[in-house]
Amino acid sequence: MQFLRRSLMGIFLLSLTVGLLAYGGRMFYEAVQERINREVNRTPASERVLAVNSVEIAPTDVVPVMVAFGEIQSRRTLEIRAGAAGRIVEMAESMEAGGLVQAGELLARIDPTEAEAALAVARTGVAEAEAELREAERNLQLVRDELVAAQAQADLRTQALKRQQDLATRGVGTEAAIETAALAEASANQAVVSRRMAEAAAENRLDNAGNILARARISLDEAQRDLADTEVRAAFTGTLADVTVVEGGLVTQNERLATLIDPEALEVAFRLSTTQYARLLDESGRLIDAPVRVTLDVLGLDLEAAGRISRVDASVGEGQTGRQLFAGLDRFAGFRPGDFVSVHVEEPELTGVALLPATAVDAANTVLAITDASRLEVLPVSVLRRQGDDVIIDAAGIAGRRVVAERTPLLGPGIRVRDLTAERTEAVADSPEPEDETISLSPERRAALIAAVEANGRMPAEAKERILSQLREDRVPMQMVERIESRMGG
Repeated sequence: MQFLRRSLMGIFLLSLTVGLLAYGGRMFYEAVQERINREVNRTPASERVLAVNSVEIAPTDVVPVMVAFGEIQSRRTLEIRAGAAGRIVEMAESMEAGGLVQAGELLARIDPTEAEAALAVARTGVAEAEAELREAERNLQLVRDELVAAQAQADLRTQALKRQQDLATRGVGTEAAIETAALAEASANQAVVSRRMAEAAAENRLDNAGNILARARISLDEAQRDLADTEVRAAFTGTLADVTVVEGGLVTQNERLATLIDPEALEVAFRLSTTQYARLLDESGRLIDAPVRVTLDVLGLDLEAAGRISRVDASVGEGQTGRQLFAGLDRFAGFRPGDFVSVHVEEPELTGVALLPATAVDAANTVLAITDASRLEVLPVSVLRRQGDDVIIDAAGIAGRRVVAERTPLLGPGIRVRDLTAERTEAVADSPEPEDETISLSPERRAALIAAVEANGRMPAEAKERILSQLREDRVPMQMVERIESRMGG
């Protein structure tokens, strides 16, 4: 009986478990079916529209500008050197760094005592040589007079001999008289020969005296040059630099005393790449005289000069690349040799091109153009120049199209966009031009700015005075204040 009771209890529990599992399975099945058959209210997706700035491709004529860096230098620079050794006994007041001197002005004088003594000795030597020459001339004249007299006496002796021979032929003369006349003639001829030898010696003495006088005059010229070398004079009008001597100092011959620079003959030397240099050649391969603009950035003011390219260096230079060019400057107020400047070179004008921001063109030289349906499409372009933040492209084939000015990774072909530039064109055209913003300064801030400008030694005097006058006004241009403070760490 106990076995039967336990068996029935097991069957009951098994049946209850199976029933519960079946009921749970049915409920799960019904829940899944209800989930599948339930309607889902979904919001329809809308297309995303991106806002972009655009620029219109308008064919125009553009003058490309190459930017390089160069150094201001003078076409006329002369090292002033001492022509003689000695002590500096006199110096001009302008003989100092930055001193302005005129052509021919005496800059320094070296002790001329020895040179003056040598000049006096040379003059004495010339006087002695001239006296010797005069004496040789007088002696030659006397010897020639003696030769004439001796010749006359010899002629008389010859006539006497002929007379005696005549008398002997007529039987009047004697042999003894003829011999005596012949001996007298021979003696007279011997005297003529002696006078001729004396004349030759006198002529030789005259030639020697002339040579001695010539050497004496050469020595006099050398002494005069040595004396002139004791004076150091300016070869041309200019400004002195690197003055290394003081009055009373000792100098050696050919020692460098200073450097003379012509501030009115400035030029800029700058280097371009070979590709850039090729753009400045004409059809015959000659360098064109392209205009250049040189700028020097100083506090609150840019010094600017204009000029034209004059020549190119004959060689590239060891360890260098490209070409070094030189441009003469037409005006150069405030510039000094050694200034490091920016050089803007104008290339020949390009026609039928467009100027775009560099952000509008990608690395594959393509742009995103906006279609009539406000969608983007990719167009290839021919990039002619890249200068700064702009590029110059060939406008043929895409003239009149509007392209995206600033490309981002979100933009691509087929995307719909909203052109913000076209929407605000009218508002920008109607808005007034902004005026230069000015601010008022506190006394402490004004004093700090004035001190920074006065401490700048590279700024020209006229530029410094102009900035200081603006800083002393009640309201000061904000742009100038920001530039000064950026350089003084403010």
